[in-house]
Amino acid sequence: MEPRESPVTAEWPRYSTTAFPTYRFLPGLTPHPRRDPQGHSFGRPEPRPLPFVHNAWSASEEYLYAVDLYNFAYWWESHEVFEGLWHACGRETTAGNFFQALIQFAAANLKRTLGNEAAAQNLADNGLRRLRNSPAHYMGLDTGPFAEHITEWMHDRSGAYVRIDLQDAEKRQAMKRAP
Repeated sequence: MEPRESPVTAEWPRYSTTAFPTYRFLPGLTPHPRRDPQGHSFGRPEPRPLPFVHNAWSASEEYLYAVDLYNFAYWWESHEVFEGLWHACGRETTAGNFFQALIQFAAANLKRTLGNEAAAQNLADNGLRRLRNSPAHYMGLDTGPFAEHITEWMHDRSGAYVRIDLQDAEKRQAMKRAP
């Protein structure tokens, strides 16, 4: 089975300065990044991000890199970094809940790319439940509109996916004031 391609546009903003892996891992189709000697992360330690205060998200290179990985369809790789953040911030915290939602959305995108629609729907549903328990504006993400877009994505099987668009509080306030 051929994986579904996800549209990625080079003009999309990058939030981090960390280079992307040499390929996107697709289970069963490309070498496992850590276990296979041909893997893009073979021999490297798993990501172990440091915890950070949620309102200091813009200073976390790991968080910004995970968002970049997600936005450029490195689903497995973003899942790995988000999972490291989930562990670092605590699974039962507000941040942990938020990161677990992002982990589930990354996994849902990967499952849809591989053609497993039932798993994609289940993961997206679980992620939405978690995201709806997050603050309205959290770590640069307006969670309400993002949840709406994920819901639309669940019903649209065209292959398009929802990017994570980060905004800082000052930019959000300026947008509210704009005519």
